[in-house]
Amino acid sequence: KGSKMNSIQNDVRNFVAENFLFGEDPASLHNDDSFLETGIIDSTGVLELVAFIEDHYSVAVDDDELVPENLDSIDRLITFIESKLKELA
Repeated sequence: KGSKMNSIQNDVRNFVAENFLFGEDPASLHNDDSFLETGIIDSTGVLELVAFIEDHYSVAVDDDELVPENLDSIDRLITFIESKLKELA
């Protein structure tokens, strides 16, 4: 189980780094940093993030799940993606 979580974390971090950090050091982004508070991701970015999750993990993100509790940090994303994958299992 640990390796799967690490792979989700790596996938999410890589996606965020490639699409939103624009050359900043990905290591400077902590897993519990709020994307919105740090200004890394805006509302358009959230939609890109959701498209990535749906695409990459073959899950559907419902409109009522588009909330900061699910999407506003690496940690929250990992927890959210894991819960979506459990629903599929």
